[in-house]
Amino acid sequence: MAQQSWGDDMWRYLVGGLAALALAAAGMLILNRNARSVAALPLSSPAPPAAGATAPLPATVPEASDKTREQKRFDRYDKDRDGKVTREEYLAARRKAFAKLDVNHDGMLSFDEWAVKAEGKFALADADKSGAMTPVEFARTAVKRKPPRIRRDCPPAAKDEAPANGEES
Repeated sequence: MAQQSWGDDMWRYLVGGLAALALAAAGMLILNRNARSVAALPLSSPAPPAAGATAPLPATVPEASDKTREQKRFDRYDKDRDGKVTREEYLAARRKAFAKLDVNHDGMLSFDEWAVKAEGKFALADADKSGAMTPVEFARTAVKRKPPRIRRDCPPAAKDEAPANGEES
């Protein structure tokens, strides 16, 4: 075996160290690609908008409401705002729904009145008017679900603004 000089080993260590630093930097970029830099935020308020432009954003962030979803639901039922939901307040929404279904307003709900929505759905799905639904026709009666709401921590950036750190959205 030929003996290597000290200089050859030094270059290998140097190149290996630089490669390790490059891999670490690439890893940091990949892990933090969605993070926004605080330094990129403006320190002072922007100049006032030109005539006809939209108003600037407020200087302070509005406080979030302390009301929970259940508190809001409770408030919708508590019509007289006395802090209690009475039986009448609780049943008011049901009375309205009943009144919509009670087409002849006799105070009684017949099966046909109750099933009117299902009857209409069946009639629309039964395209060939055979009185029975094929599997394809039946598939049209499936409930259309809304896609899940995506919650974001921050509002999206304006379309004409480029991201502060040079990344694409």
